[in-house]
Amino acid sequence: MKKILTVLLVSMLAIIVSACGKEKAETPDTTGKQEVTKIKVASLIPPMTDMLEIVKPLLAEEGIDMEIVILSDNVQPNSALAAKEVDANFFQHPPYMEQFNEANGAELVAVQPVYHAILGAYSNRYQSVEELPEGAKVAVPNDASNLARALELLEKGGLITLKEGAGLEATQKDIIDNPKNLEIIEVDLLMLARSIDDVDMVTMLPAYAKPLGLTPVNDSLIDEGESAFPISLVARKDNADSEAIQKLAKHLSGPEIRAFLEENFADISFPAF
Repeated sequence: MKKILTVLLVSMLAIIVSACGKEKAETPDTTGKQEVTKIKVASLIPPMTDMLEIVKPLLAEEGIDMEIVILSDNVQPNSALAAKEVDANFFQHPPYMEQFNEANGAELVAVQPVYHAILGAYSNRYQSVEELPEGAKVAVPNDASNLARALELLEKGGLITLKEGAGLEATQKDIIDNPKNLEIIEVDLLMLARSIDDVDMVTMLPAYAKPLGLTPVNDSLIDEGESAFPISLVARKDNADSEAIQKLAKHLSGPEIRAFLEENFADISFPAF
């Protein structure tokens, strides 16, 4: 009888232990810990870097740890992205990206337009385009897409006439009328601000003009207004649809960024979303 009772007790104990083990295994994790996804995003200067700083804590709440990688020129962010050294970048407009793709066989894609940066023409010597003298020196960007954009700006100001249909591929060869015989000097985008005292007029994006105390709405001789060049979040074809990149796109086109632009940069830009 004792043997029977012992066997029964052992069996019951085994069942209880098994049940407890099963219950423990199936108990969900209630610690609230969230798996973290890390991404790197390359950029250059404010206000792009400012906007990334705004969305960084918003992404953290969704389990995304974003590292902002600040680079020193307007070639490195695309090279780093194409080489998968970073996961996205935020500094350029789609035509500039397409130029890089064509030149390098890359597959970068624009994910989200964020804001229009208004191109302007500035001078420390003259108050209007009418005052520009014969043979005036005008500095413009030397990369293909921004050069075309600057030439279109000069045409808008009545200073030159471009061949019909030149559009976003315009070069100086497409100028068919230059009544003031302007000397158009092509300069690296990041060096334009430094050239303002050496030329009669310079075309600059607001990110480079603002540190000089200049804004397109208040100080430019010609301003571009809305264009086909929104500064955009860019990723690669192979990761553009990933959850982390899509959440970054969502926050860069969210109410916090809209408020930031409207409150701080209404005189140089406006939201593109």
